[in-house]
Amino acid sequence: MEINKTTLGIAAGVAGTLFVGYCIYFDHKRRSDPEYKKKVRERRRKAKKAAAGRRPEIPNLVDKDAVQRFFLQEIQMGEMLISSGHIEQGVEHLASAVVVCGQPTQLLQVLQQTLPAQVFTLLIHKMKEYGNKMEQQSKEGQVEELIDDLE
Repeated sequence: MEINKTTLGIAAGVAGTLFVGYCIYFDHKRRSDPEYKKKVRERRRKAKKAAAGRRPEIPNLVDKDAVQRFFLQEIQMGEMLISSGHIEQGVEHLASAVVVCGQPTQLLQVLQQTLPAQVFTLLIHKMKEYGNKMEQQSKEGQVEELIDDLE
């Protein structure tokens, strides 16, 4: 039994048509779902929270040993990630190290000399972002304290 080219072409055409029909059917089913937009928004919200949650937890600043370990770990991780090409993640770790550093201006001077200009600029932007987040969190904490006092 020999399969000729036309039979093979017809079989491929039928398979392709079935696949496209399958895709169209499920796309229509997905779009007509009234909960679709809610699900998409919720998925995006969860992804955004997960991305924000990746930032390492800063230790208690009273415990000097924990702060020092955290600082060294963040510097090492930042250098390793930047050298392997993961600039964004590396800059996040370096920014966390600068936040807990006892002498941030000296550290920033050293980083300015050792890092490429665009990476250092990204670090400065990340530091501003962390500062804005901390300021917002402290304001939210103050508002919660006021609400507790009023109750």
